[in-house]
Amino acid sequence: MTALGIMDGRLPMNPSTLFRRFKTLPVLLLILVNIYFGLRTFRDYGYSIDEPLFYGYADAIGYAYNPVNWFGGDFDLEANAYGPSPWDHANRGPAYLLFTRGPAHLLQSLGVDQASAWHLVNFLAFQVAVYFFYILARRWTGNWAALFATAFFSTQPVIWEHAFINPKDPSFLLFFLVSLEFGLRMADRLADAPAEEKPLQTFKHVILPGVLLGLTTSIRILGPLVAVLVGLYFLLLKKPKRIAWFIPYGLIALLAMYVSWPYLWQNPIQNFIGTLTFMADNPTTLRVLFNGDLYRADQLPARYLPTMMLLTLTEFVWPLALLGGIVAVRRARKRDLEWKSLLVTFLWLAVPMVYVLWMRPPMYDGFRHFLFIVPPLFVFAGLGAEALLRWSRFTWLRGLLVLLLLGPALFANIRLHPYQYTYYNLYAGSTHGAAYRYETDYWLTCYKDAMGWVNQNAQDGQRVFVNREGYIAAYYARGGVEVIDMSRQATVQARAGDYMLQTSRADPGIRKVRTDPEAILIQRQGAIFCAIRPYP
Repeated sequence: MTALGIMDGRLPMNPSTLFRRFKTLPVLLLILVNIYFGLRTFRDYGYSIDEPLFYGYADAIGYAYNPVNWFGGDFDLEANAYGPSPWDHANRGPAYLLFTRGPAHLLQSLGVDQASAWHLVNFLAFQVAVYFFYILARRWTGNWAALFATAFFSTQPVIWEHAFINPKDPSFLLFFLVSLEFGLRMADRLADAPAEEKPLQTFKHVILPGVLLGLTTSIRILGPLVAVLVGLYFLLLKKPKRIAWFIPYGLIALLAMYVSWPYLWQNPIQNFIGTLTFMADNPTTLRVLFNGDLYRADQLPARYLPTMMLLTLTEFVWPLALLGGIVAVRRARKRDLEWKSLLVTFLWLAVPMVYVLWMRPPMYDGFRHFLFIVPPLFVFAGLGAEALLRWSRFTWLRGLLVLLLLGPALFANIRLHPYQYTYYNLYAGSTHGAAYRYETDYWLTCYKDAMGWVNQNAQDGQRVFVNREGYIAAYYARGGVEVIDMSRQATVQARAGDYMLQTSRADPGIRKVRTDPEAILIQRQGAIFCAIRPYP
């Protein structure tokens, strides 16, 4: 007990002193709070569009790593290792799935359904990103400001729900963040190594950053941006003679990428280049609702990404980040801030943003593909919040300010549950004002609640017609209720007593169902996500 400063039955240490001594205690407490609410709510979230096939990939990928299969004479990765959609998932490395498939399968063996099991595992895995974000923020802020920035980041409604339902983009954010943090540590160590350090000792400090870089690259081809940022930071440290250590760093990354990405085993160079080309072009023609108009994903205006980041993060994020940027520049001029790594962190946000604005790649589903560039925004928001808190002389005023800044996210998470990712801030008129002008439940998680109503009210033999992604509705349908996917079973004729499940994705006209007295609406804040109606 003396380690906590508790002696003779007294508590001599106030919270500030305790947090200064145990620097990770604040974020561990925050993570425990997150986990508490995650455990209470993980079953509430519905399957999203991209999940079932991706988890099929997780179920199948073990084939690639079983030595028995290597020497069986009929080893076939495409047929056996990529699940039901090899054309879509082979070019995405399974590093995240290799770490999480075991816990997900364990939960399923204990009776948790597949969707809920993965949602809990995804959320718990994301708490590692929450922890490392706090560690990163502490490079430039005090413990309290870093804790605020971490809470501000992790409670954003769009991030909160994606942490459950999205195994792709938050996982890349996680690996990118951890890979960058360890890369920066490696650069610091290389630049400030003891004179008597032997090469083998130095090499040990390169191994983990290299492995993390390789895993990050296998998950998404943008992973090498970590190496670019770490390399730039090292050059700013002005220790050019030590840059040779980036060679083993890169070689270890290549080896880790190869081992964790079976798609490369057949033809490493050709498949890597093919993936790079594919991801750069992202050949999709999905329709996207943006500011009241329907666009093809490859024809969206350049303002799409910044607009979605402005409207779907809470109102104070960008003002605080801008304030933090001003504070950072002023403190850097006074040499009161470690600016080299902060500059690299800013480029982590700026480089991908400039690329999108310049090249205008196809985009859809808000900014989910670019969740990995969000942490720098909250680092600067933390710097801005720290400045505000320093200007506030009274403790009660600081507490009120923190509550004001976190309030919109906390309130929205409660009010929109379990559809937090449909959040729009007051700049867009909230979710109600943004609905039918922007996409809301674009991943169709409302099918869970919609089919819940059908299961309770439909008779055996009744059918539900769905115009897209019928497999999600079928997952939630009870025995006796048949789901007809109109995109695959177009010739099936409706009959009296059948239902129609309508979704709002790329369909602003769904608002008209509000006038149908027989329609059952799945909605939040007056924004309709799904509707169940008699059909035809």
